[in-house]
Amino acid sequence: MQLILLEKVVNLGQLGDIVRVKDGYGRNFLIPQGKAKRATEKNKAEFEARRAELEKQQAAILADSQARAEKLEGAMVQIAQKAGVDGKLFGSVTNGDIADALKAMGFEVAKADIRLPNGHLKQIGDYPIVIDLHADVTANITVSVLGA
Repeated sequence: MQLILLEKVVNLGQLGDIVRVKDGYGRNFLIPQGKAKRATEKNKAEFEARRAELEKQQAAILADSQARAEKLEGAMVQIAQKAGVDGKLFGSVTNGDIADALKAMGFEVAKADIRLPNGHLKQIGDYPIVIDLHADVTANITVSVLGA
């Protein structure tokens, strides 16, 4: 399936690129999310007519993400969980818990944007976490898991 990308997609392409993807990926993710359109002649012509508008829109989204990243960079989030004597948590701290803690601090971050490279946090301690706010913008924060 050939698609025209309406925004930058990580590991796929830039705005305006015509890419070939598997049918399910295009039909079930890219098209419903508004990230791409089928690469028909009509859609190509429509895209070229709207290209400047889409580029301006993407530049505004990028600038907003960069501003949010500057505010978030280096933030320290503290989350208290029940823990045993050895520092092992009863349960775990998930990206949803981190998103809720950030929301309480006044930062609006989707839980899908929080990257936990080693899975959920299951020990007491400080963990460096990366938040992907945009395909080109990331912010580094520290999550401090405290025993309760």
